[in-house]
Amino acid sequence: MISDPPTPQRIADLIRTSFPLTPVPSIPEIQLHKANPQSGLWRFAEADRAFDSPYWAYHWGGGLALARYVLDHPETVASRRVIDLGAGSGLVAIAAALSGATQVTAADIDRYAVIATDLNAAANGVTITTLHDDLTTGLPPEANIILVGDLFYDEALAERVTTFLDRCLAAGIAVLIGDPWRAHLPRSRLALLAEYPGHDFGSGNATEPKTNAVFAFRPA
Repeated sequence: MISDPPTPQRIADLIRTSFPLTPVPSIPEIQLHKANPQSGLWRFAEADRAFDSPYWAYHWGGGLALARYVLDHPETVASRRVIDLGAGSGLVAIAAALSGATQVTAADIDRYAVIATDLNAAANGVTITTLHDDLTTGLPPEANIILVGDLFYDEALAERVTTFLDRCLAAGIAVLIGDPWRAHLPRSRLALLAEYPGHDFGSGNATEPKTNAVFAFRPA
């Protein structure tokens, strides 16, 4: 029988114990708590009914590309207020903080992702505000730029995110997207900024080389 859900402190302890800090592929400046074959994800599912697919525990191509781009082009976020939408492990948010953003908020609907982001930010010596919330259902946030790493893997989610990003553009907020050319990407709205070779957990084969891209999101 599943017991009461673990406390945030218990989740943090489990992540520290089961998800070792490792350098990020193609981004050695950053280390993250990530899953390996010994992580025992089933233990989390047994302990918490709310434990879902741990997307935050793996490297997704869009996040890898966007973080690399931000680190290579710090002027993109320097002295700006940044939102990392669907932050996962906080990789893109950490890259923004390292690149001189004045304020970085990492938002995700998964409480495990939020706790992992807090741990990862501390491990990389940066300050990030974490938010356990779905920003796509509300008004544009107080920000200068929104960074979106790999949120177009599902059709319904892609439509909701695109609608939200349109509200953000109308409010004068810039938007950058990292994505490995998924099927539901709004390609007609994008301007390609960079491409990087790499891997992508979301492809179903994390070892298969992919091309991960970074785009500017444009008005319709």
